[in-house]
Formats: sequence, C-alpha cells, structure tokens
Amino acid sequence: MKQQCFLHKNFCKNQSPRIFMYFCAMQTNDIQKAAHIIAGGGLVAFPTETVYGLGANALNPEAVAKIFAAKERPSFDPLIVHIDSFDWFAKLTTNVPAEISPFLEQFMPGPLTVVLPKSDIVPDIVTSGLNTVGIRMPANDIARKLIQLSGCPIAAPSANKFGQLSPSTAAHVRKQLPNIDYILDGGSTSVGIESTIITFNNNECTLLRPGIITPEEIEKHLPLGYTLTTKKSKSIIAPGLLQSHYSPKKPLFIFDTLPSSFPPKSGLILHAEQAIPAIERSIFTSLNGNLLEVAAHLFSALHTMEDTPNIERIYIQSVAPQGLGIAIMDRMKKAAFQYQTENSQYI
Repeated sequence: MKQQCFLHKNFCKNQSPRIFMYFCAMQTNDIQKAAHIIAGGGLVAFPTETVYGLGANALNPEAVAKIFAAKERPSFDPLIVHIDSFDWFAKLTTNVPAEISPFLEQFMPGPLTVVLPKSDIVPDIVTSGLNTVGIRMPANDIARKLIQLSGCPIAAPSANKFGQLSPSTAAHVRKQLPNIDYILDGGSTSVGIESTIITFNNNECTLLRPGIITPEEIEKHLPLGYTLTTKKSKSIIAPGLLQSHYSPKKPLFIFDTLPSSFPPKSGLILHAEQAIPAIERSIFTSLNGNLLEVAAHLFSALHTMEDTPNIERIYIQSVAPQGLGIAIMDRMKKAAFQYQTENSQYI
C-alpha cells in the first residue's frame, strides 16, 4: 500500500487542564528519578529543544565513560556540557571575555554551544583531552530541571548509536539504546537538529557547526570589533564535525529536482506539498517549505523511513543552503555521505 503523510506536532493541544496537570505531576516525579540516577553515576536520556541527549555527571569521569561505551563513540569526539545557569561558566572555564557575555545571554538558554578554555574540574574524557570545553544551556524546561536536581552539569551527546540518526523522540532513543538506565520522555523535540556551535579566539568568532541559530543572527549580535568566520578546524574540537554522521541504516540520496520515477521500494521525503510520481511511501516535512518545520521533522522523517520494512532506499529533497538551510543541508549531506559512492549523482 502506498503511504503519504505529513509530520506534525500537537503537544497537549486538546488536553483538559486535569489531564495536563496529571501529566506534569508524573513528569516531575520522572525528573526526580532521573536526577537521582545522574547523581549516582548512571546514564539518562533526556529531551532538549534540539534532540534527545544521553547524559551523565560531567564531573564524574567514570560516569562519562559509560556514555562512550553505550554509544560506541570514539574517544576523540568531545562531548557538550549542559548547564542550568550562567554561574557554571566561572567553574567550568578559565576565561570568558567580558565583552562576549551579552552575546551569550542573547542566545542562552537556547540551541547554542560555545567552546571555551576549560578549567581543571572538567575531566579530560569529556573534552577528549583538549584544553577547551563546549558548554550549552538548553531552553527545554525538563532538561534544565534535570540539571538543577542532579546538582551537577551534565555531559550529553545525542542519545543514539554513534553516527546513526539523531533522536527527536523517546521512541527513537529506545530503538537505539534500549539498555541505558533511564529514558526521560518529554515528547517530540521542537528544534529537531543539533545546536549551533561556535568558538571565540581573540576578536574572531568561528562557526564550527551550523544550527538553527544562523550566521546572520550570530553576526547581528557579535560584540563590537568581532568578525564571524567559518574556517574549518584542523582538529575535532566539537561534536558533529565528521564528514559522515547522522546516517540512516538504509541508503540515502539527495536530489535537487524531483525525478519522474524512482526504483521499486523507495521512500521519498519532500519539504513542500506537490504532485509526486508513484512511490512506495512519501513524507512531507512541511507543506509549504517552512524551514523551521523541515528542521523539526527531518530526523523523524528519516527514522520513519528507516523503520518501514518495505523501504530499501531513501530519497530526500535538498533545500537552498541559505540561513537555516545551511544547517539542514549540513545534516543531509553528512547523513548521505557514506552512500555517495553508490551513485555520484545520488539518483
């Protein structure tokens, strides 16, 4: 049967106040349980506004080692440390230039990670032996409450197997990491792609990984005299910098112009409603090309195609590499990278 759908979110949209209050009460108990596990050296998957993270006490090297083991993550790939207040900057770093503080306050809490010189309290395993640490204050209330109740910053990469699709729901986490200590279910994430990562050096701000905070937004709020660059780092100083990443288990191909036909057992992901050729399954991440919707639904669409038994190959439409489209294409190209040799034109 041919299937067509549009991914969307409705969080408690039509729930009664009583049901919503009951849900919140359960959620509070869940957060307290998760915090107890974090404080005890365990692993907890938790929601942020970007994707679900796999968290451990960032100041406990033995707990952090469990993240690398569970994800099968190489030791050279550093982790991001999540905080719940600006007070942690003074403890986790050795130098935060005074002039960049207003910039950080502009985007935090939010989907921004800043890489700064680390202090001695940050274990080397968190930073893969580097003298810098990536710090983020998530905008998700559940995430910040978890950090607060745990009493420690939380080191957390995405809650998936290394190199595989990022999780935007608790179900995505369970699929890839069924044996971790606890999964804190906060529904679907709102942003859907990982945070923007930047670093500062002298009067230069370098964009290391694009995200929903675009280069234009960064430039608008940079301190006077600072410039933005996108030069490539010679070493991996932040997550998500490998050429192949975020990949589904099925071959993924990118196209610019919609082909007139596809091979049998193909899945098609589009970003605006339009007439399409006969195909096994199609998904619209947006009905009108809204890039915020495309980003929010990108990984969910890929997970759906990966989980559909009769789909053998996935085809996805490109977006213009401008603004938020830069981050979306970054994720698409890395997700498709390992399959490029199968067909240099993707289709």
